[in-house]
Amino acid sequence: MSMADKGWVWEGQGLDPGVYPSIFGIGEGADFFGLRKVHFLFHETTELALQKLSRFDEVRCDISKWKFRNCGTNNGGSECYADSRLETILAEAEKVSRYSLKFPNVTGGYFDDMKGLMKRENQDVRACIAVKEALIKHNPKLKLESVVYTHELEDTVFWNSLMPYIDVVSLWVWKYQDLPKLETSIEQCQRLFIGKPITMGCYLRDYTTAAPVPMDAIKLQWGIVQRGIEDGRLQGFDILGTVLIEGQLDQATWIRDFIRSH
Repeated sequence: MSMADKGWVWEGQGLDPGVYPSIFGIGEGADFFGLRKVHFLFHETTELALQKLSRFDEVRCDISKWKFRNCGTNNGGSECYADSRLETILAEAEKVSRYSLKFPNVTGGYFDDMKGLMKRENQDVRACIAVKEALIKHNPKLKLESVVYTHELEDTVFWNSLMPYIDVVSLWVWKYQDLPKLETSIEQCQRLFIGKPITMGCYLRDYTTAAPVPMDAIKLQWGIVQRGIEDGRLQGFDILGTVLIEGQLDQATWIRDFIRSH
């Protein structure tokens, strides 16, 4: 099995500082990288969107919903924000569950920035239980995939309470300067989320500096990802994302070629 079989990519037009609207449409990032699985974010989960993504092997939709505001108004610039209200997340999770009956390639919901958003809303394990119940309401096979940052792994009390309800860990390194510690972080994640599959998040652009991830850091991370997949520590990888390809073209092209050669 090739690395491409293990890969996911974020699809959707996010609005980040310094990032222009992408020339790539929904699904075209996966085509660029040669991947067959996508995370669908930033847009409303609709039948039209899922029809467009029906050619892929798997789709997981964001439920901690990224939305746009001030679009088409004169009241300031457009921006992207996370609607982390529990009622929103529950409605999105139930919607994904319902749509999965018509679109069998929909395999779960994606809870981005899980810890930060739950803390912001003063949510605890009871909210996570409700989200999981909403997600499997119409389809018990659906998986709850949750973003965990390496700098959050120390909060074992928080994660231990949620762990029974998380099916897949999406592990991310927020600052590329922390990538030299990634091997240790993966081991820490394995000890915390015993038996849970881990997908490694891979940025094209560093959000702390609003600049492309340096190529030496890209190469370091992808060497670790390759070894982690080969020895079973990692289930796969996840690229963020389509909207960033042309602005980080050197990084995206190197990653595409690396995936092709492995």
